[in-house]
Amino acid sequence: MGMSVTISAAAAEDAEQIFKLQYLAFQREAELYGNYLIQPLTQSLDSLKAELASDTVLVARLGDEVVGTVRGSTGEDGTASIAKLCVHPRLQGHGLGARLLRAVEEALAGHGAATRFRLHTGVKSESNLRLYRKAGYAQVGNRTASDGVHLVILEKEAAEATDFAVSA
Repeated sequence: MGMSVTISAAAAEDAEQIFKLQYLAFQREAELYGNYLIQPLTQSLDSLKAELASDTVLVARLGDEVVGTVRGSTGEDGTASIAKLCVHPRLQGHGLGARLLRAVEEALAGHGAATRFRLHTGVKSESNLRLYRKAGYAQVGNRTASDGVHLVILEKEAAEATDFAVSA
């Protein structure tokens, strides 16, 4: 490849690249569930721009191209919700998702004062579940999304993320 992937905060001008990447990357999930109405595929560009303005949004870049992204926000109770972690299909399976996950955890624990991280994925999404369990997340519940997909809810304490970062 010759270039390394860098992770940084997203800028407002990244919105269209993030939007297109999200649509591309979540096709495999939609196919897995036979449901092309999952939220990442139906989200509007305006909604994504609003998230860019209010949430912690990180991007992974290969040169000028956005090849990965993740979002997070911290609630008043200290629980940080992590969402829409995605990596360009051609770069999946090389650890970029794990790097993005660690980076958003560090960002949320730093300026979001997160004490716990929560995320969800579909029950059939084995590669996602493997990634999250390897990163220290444990299942705390299940729910059915408005689009009908059965989700696994996973959490871990923020202290585990910082301990992991120090030991890595």
